[in-house]
Amino acid sequence: MDFIQKRKIFYGISGIIMIISLLSFLIWGFNFGIDFTGGSLWELTMEKDINQSIEEISDYLAEQDLGQINIQTTGENSIILRFSNISEEKHIELLKDIEEIHPLIQEKRFESIGPSIGGELKVKSIWATILVFAGILLYLWYAFHHFSSVIPSYRYGVLAVLMLMHDAFFIVGLFTVLGKFQGWEVNSDFLVALLVVIGYSVHDTIVVFDRIRENLKTRTKEPLKDIVNISIQQTLMRSLNTSLTTIFPLLSLYFFGPFSIKILVTAMIGGVIIGTYSSVFLAAPLLYDWSKSKN
Repeated sequence: MDFIQKRKIFYGISGIIMIISLLSFLIWGFNFGIDFTGGSLWELTMEKDINQSIEEISDYLAEQDLGQINIQTTGENSIILRFSNISEEKHIELLKDIEEIHPLIQEKRFESIGPSIGGELKVKSIWATILVFAGILLYLWYAFHHFSSVIPSYRYGVLAVLMLMHDAFFIVGLFTVLGKFQGWEVNSDFLVALLVVIGYSVHDTIVVFDRIRENLKTRTKEPLKDIVNISIQQTLMRSLNTSLTTIFPLLSLYFFGPFSIKILVTAMIGGVIIGTYSSVFLAAPLLYDWSKSKN
């Protein structure tokens, strides 16, 4: 397959993905969880179908001055309740009252975060992401600076960071859509998954770029187009095999794991797929286009 000849098709696919991601983010934005906004998250479970008890629980909580209450079922005879921030004393009081209403109810988890902590976490998350991008850019410049006679070393770093931004923005768009139609929230698990995706993406991109660099040393008389194509073909199966062996365990966790990890797992699955795509079908062709232009 001639990847360079078909590169405009790949550019078009990515362009469509980015436009959809941007529009969904601008129109709907993130559905932030309590990690960033502050509030309480309470997960309750029963041995029998808890849907029969949701109305009674909702009516009771509506009388407790908890602000807006959001209720989400998990499909595991569990419900997740979200409301304003409360003290531990109030939490114990609510739990005792609900256990009196439904003795079979059990508490799986309770989290409460103040709005100031949530705002601080949001700022630190932004800085963490910026520092990751900066660190990766500096590392790639250093890793490739020994061989820059054909392709300047900074171009590897710039394109790798652009691919990271491409992959990260795809995840952002995915979760704005899931937040709108599935009610999924962006929380600290999402941030962890986003940083993992960034690391995974750059790993694949470095493999392709390193193969191009090595082939430039040994195939000095061949056209750049042929060298890039050969480099992609040499790394393609490795990238696909690595991605598949990562996705299969993640799919098992998604379908058989608890609901609480679905956000993390979904972000990682999406990141592995888009990271493999960008490393193989975007990074190398963009390097070729940049290099065949004026150096």
